[in-house]
Amino acid sequence: MQATENLVLERTVTLSGVTVPMRLGAQSWGRLNAARDNAVLVCHHYTGIMRAAGRNPDGTPAWWDAMIGPGKAIDTDRYFVVCLNTPGNVQSNDPSVVTTGPDTLAPDGQRWGGRFPAWNFVDLHGLQRELMGDLGVPRWHAVVGPSLGGMQALHWAALTPELAPRVAALITSPRLGPVLRDLFLPLLRDVSQSGGLEGALRLITFFGLGGDGAQHLFHTASFDAYLRARAGTASLAHTLEIGKLVSTYDLQGIAPQGELFANWRKSGLHLLTVNVLGDQFFPVAEMRDFAQASRAAGVNHTHVEVNSVLGHLAALMETGKFAPHVQALLETPVPEVTHV
Repeated sequence: MQATENLVLERTVTLSGVTVPMRLGAQSWGRLNAARDNAVLVCHHYTGIMRAAGRNPDGTPAWWDAMIGPGKAIDTDRYFVVCLNTPGNVQSNDPSVVTTGPDTLAPDGQRWGGRFPAWNFVDLHGLQRELMGDLGVPRWHAVVGPSLGGMQALHWAALTPELAPRVAALITSPRLGPVLRDLFLPLLRDVSQSGGLEGALRLITFFGLGGDGAQHLFHTASFDAYLRARAGTASLAHTLEIGKLVSTYDLQGIAPQGELFANWRKSGLHLLTVNVLGDQFFPVAEMRDFAQASRAAGVNHTHVEVNSVLGHLAALMETGKFAPHVQALLETPVPEVTHV
């Protein structure tokens, strides 16, 4: 593989009984080694894209450039790192973003719109497995992601722990708690109806930063300029589409908690979770309780809590608070594969 490469996953898939020609862009960094055992899947956050490292077209750092690259926590001199766009990617108006969703064209040449079928994290996991096959990777060295990416990472642990022996679910939760279910998602729908894309992005930013974080970032900077930059490539339909995806989050629907823990203990999974005190999306108690229960069940689970005035957005803007833990996870030995 080249040091940096753009890829496209193309598959015809069935979602909720509807056939969809799916095209999803991906980007990779580093090189796949001869043993094909150094591949790390990075799963992006709610408004993120496949361009997790390097520079954006405007010269600004990509959303996790501080984490991915030579000598960084996810070291591209050692690991082959790949990130895949979700279906319905929020930034679908970015010309470099390849995705399939309500705002893209259906086979009849018209936008999918409301005809785009429902899908969930299990479908997304299946698409990421297809990417594994295209790359010729027998199992990931690790699956890592923040926020929505952490939800995806936990699905790898829940569905196929033998294919993801190291999982870092960062600044996320093991369940769809009341903040997301009863506050954020209903507000997102309501605000989008009255305030459109701008209203939706204002709401996401407020939950992402909280009052202290917003004051910290914007007491001298222009929030309107920040909002315009975010809205320039975003799609309202896709912003709501990813909200629908979040509403399907249900690890317990895959297996009861005790069964999950037994599978993780048996597979030798190493799990890292990190949460931010004061996060407005994911209260720390949700993951703290889960971590205590998993460790009591014998799972190799490291849980870390950090402080940040930026709240949830520390997942992107203060990665130094958890990067050493991610690096340690990637360097942790795991059992050899016996059956995959």
